[in-house]
Amino acid sequence: MHGVMQGFAIVLILIGVGLATAKFLPSKRQAISTGLTPLIYYITNPALMFILLADADLGLVLGVFTPIALLTAVLTGALFAVVSRIFLKTPARHLPAAAMATSYVNAGNIGIPLALYAVGSTTPAVSVLIAQLLIIAPAYLCMFAVISRKLNPDTQNLPLGRTVLKSIANPVTVATAIGACFSFIHLRLPEVLHAPLEMLGNASIPLLLMAFGMSLYGQKPLAEKEGRPEVFLGSAFKVLLMPCIAWALGRFVFGLESTDLMGVVVMAALPTAQNVLLFSQQFSLKPTVPREVILASTFLSIPVALLATFLLS
Repeated sequence: MHGVMQGFAIVLILIGVGLATAKFLPSKRQAISTGLTPLIYYITNPALMFILLADADLGLVLGVFTPIALLTAVLTGALFAVVSRIFLKTPARHLPAAAMATSYVNAGNIGIPLALYAVGSTTPAVSVLIAQLLIIAPAYLCMFAVISRKLNPDTQNLPLGRTVLKSIANPVTVATAIGACFSFIHLRLPEVLHAPLEMLGNASIPLLLMAFGMSLYGQKPLAEKEGRPEVFLGSAFKVLLMPCIAWALGRFVFGLESTDLMGVVVMAALPTAQNVLLFSQQFSLKPTVPREVILASTFLSIPVALLATFLLS
């Protein structure tokens, strides 16, 4: 229980640093924000994903934990898209980003320290990262690319195949795949190369959380009426439905118990990853629903994760 609270406290403090930066350095806010997004997207986040996967035991995570993470995310996102489309009449162009916000968890920034403190192993978090970065993220990014291509006149004449390939071959996914290959063949970089990559990767988490905090400055929660029903629905799916789906799959389909089951449920209870906002901005999509769901789930997931830890530990 203490480990879960400590993990969330670290995240909230770093978000607060971003908010304070935007408030007390108003003349530098734009320059810092403009520089952070490409730095994270192209350098620090790929370095983090490579290090995490290169050092992971793939045989341990691919057998059970990764399939549960994949099925949980797919079912949650698909159910949200169906309900939102039928009952809320959400435009099709807004569905992928909103659905991703309901099912793409913060396994890297929060999941790794949380898994280490609460479960005693990073295996549940790494399994989620594999499912998200190698399968789920490329699928959503393909949808983002198609939507962005239709909305942006400058890219409408580009071949669709090139647009999709560019979205899949993003730095984070490529780095994750390379890291998985290193782990699979038990290859390790020389320390003179591994150490600087690890340092860059360690910088990704605080930078990403600071960038998110800066994006919140001046924003009033639920200020925009458009998308408000999707925000409420997406937040409920993220913090309530997704952990329930993970528990049902882990308990009744894969037969997990005790600490393993707790790890699966706690990972599903994590808040939405800031990467969803980063991806949506990268493809010039409307960021309202992802930003609001990230904010809501960051706070609402704390009691859910604590309750899951209490019930399943």
